[in-house]
Amino acid sequence: MTKKHLTRRHVLRGAGVALTLPLLEATMPRRIWGASRETDGAPRRMLCICTNMGMMPDYFWPTGTGRDYEPSEYLRLLQDHREDFTVFSGVSHPDVDGGHHAEISYLTGAPHPAASGFRNSISLDQYAAERIGINTRFPYLALGVGSENATLSWTASGIRIPAENKPSEVYRRMFVQGDARQVERQIEQLRNGRSVLDVVRERASRLERNLGTSDRDKLDQYMTSVRELEQRLVKAEAWEKQPKPKVDVEQPIDVNDPTELIPRTRLMFDIAKLALETDSTRVITLAIDQNTNPKVNLPGVSEGHHSLTHHGHRENSVEQLKIIESAQTELFGSLMGEMKGVREGDHSLLDNTMILYGSNLGNANSHDNKNMPMILAGGGFRHGQYLAFDKKHNYPLPNLYVSMLQRLDIETDQFASATGTMRGLELR
Repeated sequence: MTKKHLTRRHVLRGAGVALTLPLLEATMPRRIWGASRETDGAPRRMLCICTNMGMMPDYFWPTGTGRDYEPSEYLRLLQDHREDFTVFSGVSHPDVDGGHHAEISYLTGAPHPAASGFRNSISLDQYAAERIGINTRFPYLALGVGSENATLSWTASGIRIPAENKPSEVYRRMFVQGDARQVERQIEQLRNGRSVLDVVRERASRLERNLGTSDRDKLDQYMTSVRELEQRLVKAEAWEKQPKPKVDVEQPIDVNDPTELIPRTRLMFDIAKLALETDSTRVITLAIDQNTNPKVNLPGVSEGHHSLTHHGHRENSVEQLKIIESAQTELFGSLMGEMKGVREGDHSLLDNTMILYGSNLGNANSHDNKNMPMILAGGGFRHGQYLAFDKKHNYPLPNLYVSMLQRLDIETDQFASATGTMRGLELR
């Protein structure tokens, strides 16, 4: 067999296998608890949220800086939790542009997402899940509200990970224990997956002999991913034999009306809190995507959410958008409050969980991706401050991501375009 006869599916045909190879030159046309160092033994966790319609800068940014800042109209809605979060301005992803396209780079920092031939990179949650996901039944949860395409999660190969947008299904996966037959069937499916990977490995070894150096390197990276997947399948089989947590919360009833942004978001907040509280996972993303939804069902709102963001400073449109964004901000405050109410030894669930809340749009009215509105809550940091960086020459947001990864006990000083850790952010 020569290189010119190879196709991307060549290695994986047979035995019902149809996985796709990475793009090779030859294919082209000529634990559960106790893993952290917290004194009470509770694990550290991370929840990353993006609302892709942005937040109006005039109502989000506070005045003053440091710990004596004067809260904005939106931040006054969070005043009860002032000591539990830090506000950032003048932060963004270097070279990430493209308006709404930038939402796919929110947790990756991959540059120029609107460019032809763009390829995404690994998202913050997946980087963390690869390193700490072994400790929980679910290495991560990718959740979404709004568009079915909403997600913040991307693999190391830049492949989109679909988000789950039905709270009831997430609940069943986490807490509904199947009978013995159902469990055995699931284990059999996992073993079948491992059998498929055996075929992949065998056929890849045959192909390797006919590849050049560059393609060998790409195939080696691909097979590393296959081996990692096989290890995850082995761990998943072990988890299937363990009983699921029992909770005193009934299965939620999904809200399918796309105009009900606030109730739908509240349900996902509830599911995320339950997942973290039961240590079902320690890594969660939540994409709140309103690009395709016509409006938000709130008193005083009559226009579509997306069109309102392009308000052109029209007073009526600004007032309607303020109603939506205020409701979203209040809901975020409720989430912080509820997580503070869950005790884990001497700390709370919020103390042990970092919540990143913000948007890929610094100003949706102009599709500006600079000066992203960002809040970091919880996680054991010394909060109650406003870290204001240069709004013309932004500070790299991935520096915050490095700080978050280190707080998860992941030894790294680099992620995406980071130049270090977040300046001014300290532990308590």
